[in-house]
Amino acid sequence: MATAVLQARMSSSRLPGKVMRSIVGKPMIELQIERVRRSRRLAEVVVATSLEPSDDPLAEFLPSLGVRVVRGPLEDVLGRFITVIETLGLTGDLVRLTADCPLADPGVIDACIDLLEKGGLDYASNGRRRTYPRGLDVEVFRIDALLQAAQETQAPYDREHVTPWLYRPGSPFRQGQLVQAKDESPLRWTVDYPADFEFVRRVYEALYPTRPAFTSDHIRALPFTWREADIEA
Repeated sequence: MATAVLQARMSSSRLPGKVMRSIVGKPMIELQIERVRRSRRLAEVVVATSLEPSDDPLAEFLPSLGVRVVRGPLEDVLGRFITVIETLGLTGDLVRLTADCPLADPGVIDACIDLLEKGGLDYASNGRRRTYPRGLDVEVFRIDALLQAAQETQAPYDREHVTPWLYRPGSPFRQGQLVQAKDESPLRWTVDYPADFEFVRRVYEALYPTRPAFTSDHIRALPFTWREADIEA
């Protein structure tokens, strides 16, 4: 079983505090954790947040959901992941998720883990060659590969974005990409802007009250959608 590390912070530059904004009466991060916990391949969901005072509300709230919280550097997110591994004594595979994806799909998470394990890979993702909606992003990797990355790179970009050293050109790691037949890459199911949050709020209000375990197909069947082009317009 893999461990999911959900990186979260309150200090988003475009939509501050978004992870604790209320949707259907619950903080957005709680709804995402509900969805991620439906994965059949995860042993646990851990939240990695920063040591900044702005993230105190997260660290105080999440234990009420039975979620373990580990705090580390704000900008050095790779260092934060290493702190999670060392603090909790994790072994095996890690799943990297971000807390701006409240429509996360447990089936996609499982498929990405399956791809890594059945293929004997070190790194697998559905975002490097994107065919899924933005917001269903999953990365899975071997812990020893990430530990090696932390030793090898001090580049600020690598440290902030956690995994680039694993898939850079010339990487020694075995890699795989999860793709689907239909290209849904123009769809935005993530929350970066107020309009994204409004879309996700409408999705939850339409589906969650009667079907809290709604699937991606239920979202696709809704009479409204949201695309990258709508943000740019």
